[in-house]
Amino acid sequence: MTAFSSRYTVLTPGVEIRAEVERKKSRFLVLMRRADSTDDAQGFLDHLRRQHHTARHHCSAWVLGHDRRIQRANDDGEPSGTAGAPMLEALTKAQMPAGAEDLSDVAAVVVRWFGGTLLGAGGLVSAYSDSVVAGLDHARQQKAFLTRQRMAVFSLPAPIAEAGRWENELRSLDITVLGTDYASSPGHAVLNLAVADEEEPILTLQERTASLSSGGAELTAAGVDWVDAP
Repeated sequence: MTAFSSRYTVLTPGVEIRAEVERKKSRFLVLMRRADSTDDAQGFLDHLRRQHHTARHHCSAWVLGHDRRIQRANDDGEPSGTAGAPMLEALTKAQMPAGAEDLSDVAAVVVRWFGGTLLGAGGLVSAYSDSVVAGLDHARQQKAFLTRQRMAVFSLPAPIAEAGRWENELRSLDITVLGTDYASSPGHAVLNLAVADEEEPILTLQERTASLSSGGAELTAAGVDWVDAP
């Protein structure tokens, strides 16, 4: 995925993915969730350290941002390069449902309980990598992946009596309705809309809103944002 990509894959907000791998009686529990910032990712790791305080290791990896430039990996006491790095590679090389290796805004933590037998460097690399792969497989089974897309955002005032109909018609054209504000404009509802930040979808939105309002409502650009596709 390049820095100029207009879309990438994320996990559904609020969904926690769990999977477990066992190697020579050592348990490797992987937990994964959406993380929109380094604070989110670190908070997830800190929470799991407290929750699973009897485990020997809490190894982690995360990838953040539409360009995936923020990447972190931590071995948490395992031999250098045997835990965090293979976890990170499993995240960055995973092929997503749309066919691209573009998963981001994700934090993965593998909690290990030592089973009494040393696995060696190769065994550890395999166990930590396979744990993340198992978690990603569970996410696919749960249909927990979404597309996050760079979108142009607009606001559109609508007569309160027409707001519901306008919403339905716009949604039928695959125009994303981010929400409707009934409080800020007396006598009107304000529809907050988003379309792909590309010429054709923007033109379609302009034409359709002009038709809905018979040219009487002003569609106002409100910048661009990254939005989860419905």
